[in-house]
Amino acid sequence: MSRNSERGEHILVCLSPSPSNPKVIEAAAKMADAFHATLTAIYVRPTNYDAIPAEDKARLQNNIRFAENCGAAITTVIGDDVPAQVAEYAHISDATKIVVGRSGIGRRHIWSRPQLTEQIILSAPDVDVYIIPDSVADIKQQRKGLYDAGLIRPTGRDLIVTLLILAVCTGIGLLFTRFGFSESNIITVFILGVLVISVLTVSPLYGALGSLASVLLFNWFFIDPRFSFHTYEAEYPVTFAIMLISSLITGTLANRIKRNASQSAREAFRTKTLLDTNQLLQKAEKADEVMRITARQIIMLLNRNVVIFPRESDGKLGGGSAFGPEQSDGEASDADENEMEIAQWVFRSQQAAGFRMERYGKAKGQYRAICLNDYCYGVIAVRLNRQPLEPFENSIVTSILGECALALENLRNAEEKEQASVIARNEQLRSNILRSISHDIRTPLTSISGNADNLLSHYRQMDDETLKQIFADIYDDSEWLIDLVENLLSISRIENGQMQLNLSLEVVGDVIEEALKHVDRNAAQHHLTVQESEDLLLVNMDARLIMLVMINLINNAVKNTPAGSDIRVESRQSGEKAVIVVRDNGPGIPDDVKPHVFEMFYTGRNKVSDGRRGLGLGLTLCRAIIEAHRGTITLTDNEPSGCCFTVSLPMKEVAFNE
Repeated sequence: MSRNSERGEHILVCLSPSPSNPKVIEAAAKMADAFHATLTAIYVRPTNYDAIPAEDKARLQNNIRFAENCGAAITTVIGDDVPAQVAEYAHISDATKIVVGRSGIGRRHIWSRPQLTEQIILSAPDVDVYIIPDSVADIKQQRKGLYDAGLIRPTGRDLIVTLLILAVCTGIGLLFTRFGFSESNIITVFILGVLVISVLTVSPLYGALGSLASVLLFNWFFIDPRFSFHTYEAEYPVTFAIMLISSLITGTLANRIKRNASQSAREAFRTKTLLDTNQLLQKAEKADEVMRITARQIIMLLNRNVVIFPRESDGKLGGGSAFGPEQSDGEASDADENEMEIAQWVFRSQQAAGFRMERYGKAKGQYRAICLNDYCYGVIAVRLNRQPLEPFENSIVTSILGECALALENLRNAEEKEQASVIARNEQLRSNILRSISHDIRTPLTSISGNADNLLSHYRQMDDETLKQIFADIYDDSEWLIDLVENLLSISRIENGQMQLNLSLEVVGDVIEEALKHVDRNAAQHHLTVQESEDLLLVNMDARLIMLVMINLINNAVKNTPAGSDIRVESRQSGEKAVIVVRDNGPGIPDDVKPHVFEMFYTGRNKVSDGRRGLGLGLTLCRAIIEAHRGTITLTDNEPSGCCFTVSLPMKEVAFNE
């Protein structure tokens, strides 16, 4: 039965060195297109992969490339139980269909295991299994391949190791005989020798040969009559049989342990490489750093040169950057027009190309797209030097590129979120500006318009005192609007870095005195006092801007304190700093508002008597100007009530020559 279709179709096709495997892959690809399904190609790599003939390895590589060109994701697992591992991976990956090829080769013996397809069906009863039959020519080729695979090609090294170990065991046995050791001890020596042979040799054939040879040597050298294969005792044939079976079992177990150890070592290496890659990529903060880490991990794995073609900001593929074991990172590559054409094709199609592939088979290396969710971040080229990657290497490179694409996707998502956040903040800022300006300009403009209309209609009936009051109101409102515009222009110039400081050596007391001439006329309703320092405070400043700061701070105190309040301006020296303090005894600022008073468009909860709220630009402008002078401005409470704004500016030492 099929799995729940709500999960989406996932088709799993089995890879093998079989000549008919491309037909199976093609059928699976057509099925994936028909069902709009995800296609995965799995290869179960046997533990004796090194013993596979070179012709089969080359055919397997071509089949893997063909699967990649058909849009399949390649997965490699290691093991000898193909049906169990295919079924296990199908369950883990939520595969809904398995496509596998079936040959016409039946069981060779009645005690033989069922065919591969039958075992897969039994191992995965809840997954639909589609069997693609082979042609007669394919069956003949497979039979020949099975016969070739069944032949164990001996190597000179393994043969010498086997003969040497058997000779050593025989020598030890002769030595034991001279010292009167029993035959059971000599049998143990030969069994130990078979175990060592199985561990040190590559092919399991030598373990079986060692088992048989040990029995024959034991019979020849240690059983009477010696130097013959005859025996006087009737029980010795049973001993020989038990010895042979023990040796075979020992050798088989040793070979199995060796294969499992090799498999575990490969899996551990793969896991460690992917874990290290993942940890390094998580620390990367830029796309080029992700690309560099990916290249170095592949170089560490394959010890081959790597070229990365990144995606440019305009969406096109950029030039290549070369990485290698013996060269610095990010050097310009020597990619020619043919290589750029291959990289462009891989970038557009998001498919692999290169060495021993149907597409661009004569390329310098293997080219893979770094892509995720139909978005390609670039192309990576692995220089192969006419040596194709093994399936295990292909699998781990694919995994590393997957980690790279995921890291780049996370960076892109973070960048898009940041851009969206900036746009949202800008929109909010613009909305605040429009709302604040429309709200705060309406009142003075309405006052100016109403007073002007009143003058036009009734100025002859008004006495001098009324006219003077109307003129004063119009002047105050226009001055307020001028200050608003000046603050807006100053803020925009400072934020954009366009404000130029016209620095000159100025006396702090003179700047304060000049600022007092331009404060709000309502300051006359307050008790405004100035306490200057007895020392001459010289500061390298832009006097016009510092005067603007003083005007804003004093006007802020005037507007936010009731009439009759005390406003005090002090100046003094503190170390190498000139300190200016503006304090009042008004109602003060709540603690929850203080952290925000220097923020743009923040007006707090205080209301002034004329109904104007103010844009909240004055203190923001003050902080920007003071910081441009490398100074500081802080807000503290005045005792027993009120606010205290403290400005610190670095002083300038001057040498006077009499």
